[in-house]
Amino acid sequence: MDLATAWTWAVDRFPARRAVGGPAPMTYAQWDARTARLAHALRGLGVRRGDRVALVLVGGEPAASLHLAAQRLGAVATPLSPRFGPPELAHCLADAAPALVVSEAATAEATATAMGDERIRPVTHLGVADLERRAADQPDTAPSDPPGADDVSVMLYTSGTTGRPKGVPRTHRAEHAAAVAHLVQTGQRPGDVVLGVMPLFHTMGVRTLLATVLAGGTWVPQARFDAAEAAELIARERVTSLYLVPTMFWTLLREASPSALGGVRRLAYAGAPMAPALAERLVETVAPEAFVNHFGSTEIYTFTIGPDVAAKPGCAGRAGMFSRVRLIDPSPGAGPDDEVAPGEQGQVAVSMASPEAFGGYWLRPDATAKAVRGGWYFTGDLAVADDDGDLWVSGRVDDMINTGGENVYPDEIEAALAFCPAVADVVVVGLPDERWGQAVTAFVVPGAGIAPADAVRGAESWARDRLPSLRRPKRVIAIDAVPRSAVGKTLRRVLVSGDYTALADTAGGVPSEGHLRSGRPSEGHLRSDRATP
Repeated sequence: MDLATAWTWAVDRFPARRAVGGPAPMTYAQWDARTARLAHALRGLGVRRGDRVALVLVGGEPAASLHLAAQRLGAVATPLSPRFGPPELAHCLADAAPALVVSEAATAEATATAMGDERIRPVTHLGVADLERRAADQPDTAPSDPPGADDVSVMLYTSGTTGRPKGVPRTHRAEHAAAVAHLVQTGQRPGDVVLGVMPLFHTMGVRTLLATVLAGGTWVPQARFDAAEAAELIARERVTSLYLVPTMFWTLLREASPSALGGVRRLAYAGAPMAPALAERLVETVAPEAFVNHFGSTEIYTFTIGPDVAAKPGCAGRAGMFSRVRLIDPSPGAGPDDEVAPGEQGQVAVSMASPEAFGGYWLRPDATAKAVRGGWYFTGDLAVADDDGDLWVSGRVDDMINTGGENVYPDEIEAALAFCPAVADVVVVGLPDERWGQAVTAFVVPGAGIAPADAVRGAESWARDRLPSLRRPKRVIAIDAVPRSAVGKTLRRVLVSGDYTALADTAGGVPSEGHLRSGRPSEGHLRSDRATP
């Protein structure tokens, strides 16, 4: 199945059903006409089947409509994060070599600056408003030659938390399979009303959009996440399904009244671990019919599914409906047959035979060879299987802290500190240390009304009572916010590089209130490259 055909069939089934919610609602028939006009406008600007169209857009309905228009034309939607600065944008544009670049007011300047890079071939760049004006007088029926199932539908760029973003081309077949899997695995039903706030440069945003279309549901756009606005949209539009990252759920609980969330029946999350405390609060506040932990990636949409977060908070579950998963010896050079013994920690490997899988990184055979070995995708995630066969993700291979010759993983320490009443947010990293090699270090955001010095003392005391000595932070630092990407991934490398300002620090005593101190790497150690947004 290709997405152009899937779209047409959805419109045939529900032409009068509300497809887009919010202040400018559209039925499926109206959205069909709009995306058809945009497809013709793209073709009029020289975009042909298989060409990449770079979309540097914040989000909302225009971004979704252009994504769908590209599918109908057989072009490759290439959405780029609006949080990228000119250097990151220049890298992605030079790498993707698009036939057209579309930006908007918020991203036009950075995009224009990036396009001055000599590596980028001459290409048309215009604003989305100009494109829509061109589309106004175009036919409202789309081109009649749909793409093939094995043609590329979208090229997403990985978040770049460990280096420069890599292009991940995904076919129509893979995108359709992932959308079907999403519907089944999250329990999303025909006609559900879904908040479309996850960005369309991320797999969660694309999946929310396509799954809603396949089920004939209503997609309610929110261009940029704002908790108060989201709570209002959820209540006014009678949203029934939410698929968000944990940080968004945290802020929603702070801003939204229980009555505003009263119509939500299905919850799902991905992108980062969810603290059990947050899961418990969501169950108490929303009482959802379904609450799902989706564990996957851009490369292969689904690894595993934890189908009942209320019963097993934090559990990643077992392989999804189109997936096969193994736990492999995390040592360098281990192959897909080197499975760990029951109860041992291993690296998660997922079969590339999944119809949700990508075919390899764009123009990066080196990266593909490193990640894909023997027909299996090595995710870089570490997990342990419990007695039921369900996975519990314990961290990333790259995030492992070797302290005093022992391996420690941040997630379990963060899970313990998340319950500390003096702490609003926490991230744990290993900082260079002469004695320990790496010292377990907790960066904490003080809770509301808590002084930074009290937050670090509170976190130290909390850890002392609840964690074994090896896992207790050797150092606690208070900061104003944990650095995260646009979709909520924690950017540990920013902290490891010393790019933070300490509000309070247990190293050498706690600074007095109001005394700020910039973080620096230990003497003799090099700074890591700062992670891109």
